This record gives sequence, C-alpha cells and structure tokens, in this order.
Amino acid sequence: MSSARFIQIDRAAPAAPLKPKERSEVSAWKINAPPAFQPVSERFPALEKQAVVLTLFAPEAGEVYVAGNFNRWRTGATPMQNTGAGEWVARMMLRSGQYEYRFVVDGRWSDDPCAPQRMANPYGGFNSVFLVPLAVKTSIL
Repeated sequence: MSSARFIQIDRAAPAAPLKPKERSEVSAWKINAPPAFQPVSERFPALEKQAVVLTLFAPEAGEVYVAGNFNRWRTGATPMQNTGAGEWVARMMLRSGQYEYRFVVDGRWSDDPCAPQRMANPYGGFNSVFLVPLAVKTSIL
C-alpha cells in the first residue's frame, strides 16, 4: 500500500534548492502510521459463516441428501435427518452469498417445491436458489 504526502508550495517565492539543514528537517517529518490490522472477519463480514436450515417434506423417502454449489454438487456430502412425520432437515454453516441446490431423494434428483427462486441448469431442469444475507455486526465502544 502506498501513501501520499501533500506539500503546499508558495508560488510567490522563487524555488530554491534545499540546503542540507532543510533536507534533514524534511526527512524528519513524521509520517502517520497505518491503522492497526483488523481481523479479516471484522473487515469483511461476508466471510463469516451463518446457520442455514433446509427442510423437505418427503414422507415416503428412505434417505435424502442435499447437493449444491456449497458442497460441489456431491450427492452424498450433506445428508438430511428425518425428524419424523415425513420432514427431513439439513443444518449447514455457510458464508453469505447466493446458493443453488437440489435434493437427492432415494437416489433421484428432486426440486424443492418451497424454494422462493429457481434458476435454469445446464441439464434442462431448474436448481432451487436461496440467499444467505450479509451478517450485520455492531460493536459498542
């Protein structure tokens, strides 16, 4: 990172070369030190992970996974837990951003019927989309 120093020049006085004494005064000027380093998570709250919960109602399902760009579309990477009464739940910690996903129910890709947004995928279908908002942090001084 570079810093700039501004010197005001008096246009009325003729420019004269600096004398040795003046040079030492110029080099003795104090340059303001940069501010103390902050942790990256404080400067960029988007890097902090937040709790996300995805649910699916699939009463006849034997096993359910969620696959998406948050787990590189690996079908077995994020299993969902059966909470009873046909509801499946996956809890994840994700950074803020937009994520695409699909459910894998008993080995078959499935849409999320409750997804607020969908996006076309390269296979002629649609991926469900959800947004993890930017974490808002405040500090009391």
